[in-house]
Amino acid sequence: MRNDKDEHCAICGCALCSKKDTYGKATLEGRGHRSRHHHIAERFFGRSKTRKPGTERPAILKESDWPKYDAPVILCYECHEELIHNPILLKEDLEKFKELVDRDGSSEKEKECSRSKIARRIILFHKVIETGLKQLLKKP
Repeated sequence: MRNDKDEHCAICGCALCSKKDTYGKATLEGRGHRSRHHHIAERFFGRSKTRKPGTERPAILKESDWPKYDAPVILCYECHEELIHNPILLKEDLEKFKELVDRDGSSEKEKECSRSKIARRIILFHKVIETGLKQLLKKP
């Protein structure tokens, strides 16, 4: 299943495949297919390569507030599409996150013209992940 470049997934370490017409299929090649993950979604900065030209939306985040990543990370299909893009958030998790959102002052009873509160919620969610990772990586 290895490809010519002998690449491995940046999360699980599996050998990546780039065999044509296998991406996402329920096969070893499909599950281990090479996939590029951009660290921060382009839409957060008001642009998207998949949107029709001239249909940009206002940015949610400022690029200057985030680290610059020159290249996307390479993941397997499973880690990219099933792990990173579809996190499991249980009812209790959402209730606790809502409490953090309320404390942060980024809750909204009605949507406002400004998108500053969703920006704050995105940043807060990243802090939750960052804090959890640091805590779990501490030596036992």
